[in-house]
Amino acid sequence: MSNTPLSLVLTRLKLLTRAQSDAQLSRTLQISPQTLSSWKVRDSVPYALCVDIARAYACSLDWLLLGEGEPQRAPATLEEWETGMLAQLRTLTLPDREAILLQVKDKQRLQQLEQQVQALNEQLIAVQR
Repeated sequence: MSNTPLSLVLTRLKLLTRAQSDAQLSRTLQISPQTLSSWKVRDSVPYALCVDIARAYACSLDWLLLGEGEPQRAPATLEEWETGMLAQLRTLTLPDREAILLQVKDKQRLQQLEQQVQALNEQLIAVQR
């Protein structure tokens, strides 16, 4: 890929979204491959899209557009974190998403069991008094 500003932005978009190809990037960004091609011809990416991507991936806009600073920034709000997490999940294959869901369910079961054990310990302490 060349070192034009647009090609560098597209490279950073691929890094951010873990896209291996233009086709994957267009799917991840939910745009047609023709749209991506037209950006290359015009040597321009819509600024509003870059802002949305930066928000969704908790990414520094300076890094995405200019290659300056750190690529990731800490999400400012829970909503921002959730949006970024959902955007990242959408880039995964269905089997990977299902594996993550199983891990989440296991974690929830463990937390529930820990709460039950804590409640039983509190009851036992109360009975011993």
